[in-house]
Amino acid sequence: MTTTPRRVSRREQHRVGGTGAKVTARNTLIAYAFLLPFLILLVVYHTWPVIFGTYLAFTKYNIISPPQWVGLDNFKELWQDEQFWSGLTNSLKYILIVPVIQILALLVALLVNRPMKGIGFFRTAFYVPVVTSFAVVGLIWNWMYQQDGAVNTILRMIGLSQKGSFLNNPATALYAVMFVTLWKGIGYYMVLYLAGLQGISPELEEAATIDGASRPQVFWNITLPGLRPTILVCSLLSTISAIKVFEEIYVMTQGGPAGSTYSALFYTYSRAFQDFQYGLAAAGGIIIAVISIIFGLINFRLTRGGKADA
Repeated sequence: MTTTPRRVSRREQHRVGGTGAKVTARNTLIAYAFLLPFLILLVVYHTWPVIFGTYLAFTKYNIISPPQWVGLDNFKELWQDEQFWSGLTNSLKYILIVPVIQILALLVALLVNRPMKGIGFFRTAFYVPVVTSFAVVGLIWNWMYQQDGAVNTILRMIGLSQKGSFLNNPATALYAVMFVTLWKGIGYYMVLYLAGLQGISPELEEAATIDGASRPQVFWNITLPGLRPTILVCSLLSTISAIKVFEEIYVMTQGGPAGSTYSALFYTYSRAFQDFQYGLAAAGGIIIAVISIIFGLINFRLTRGGKADA
């Protein structure tokens, strides 16, 4: 027996469609109501500071008097400021730790990505420096870098030694601080790479092994391409952190000795909160942001946009 479907009148279709539209509009309003607190905080603490800071870069401002428009004068002053160029050079030198920290973090992630007894302890041990306050880390490494500290003690055992503290020598201070950043950051990127490794299907590696691929071949052709999105994220975060390095410098050296560890972001801090030249500091911040964007685009290019092959 065939049942003829009931015809729905236009008025009824309009009524049903109108009800659906009202429900959709109401759900949309509810969604935006939940998002509103976050959006307000985003605008107040992120969007507005970026807009106002960009405006300040073209003004002369010292808190006491209102901002005075000076155009590109702040950028011209930075161009002629040797201290700014010295800080920018040191910030770019800091990028040298990016490939090192990524390679070491990946190796550690491969090491702890195994079903071994007590592997949770080793994962925690590698991650402890990440959650340790840099004030504590700075004090520990300041002591270790002293002439009678742990680092010199170990070097004397192998016939090498450093006269005085590593942080008091202009030739070694920056690299000593870079090593602390390397030591503290490996655990953070290890966790990201570990998550990436566990997201790769083990069936792919097993199939490659069955087909006769060696372990290096599996790593280069299966594991590494599958980690490309993680590599992009880690390299981006690491590069941006290196360019805007500040906390390590502030805690351990204050830009010394003789300006050898002066970074670009420490320069903007000094101009803003010591000299009260907020326009000049904002201009320096814009330059740092532009450089960060350029290196970010380079990372995208090198990692093919983070698209995984596996």
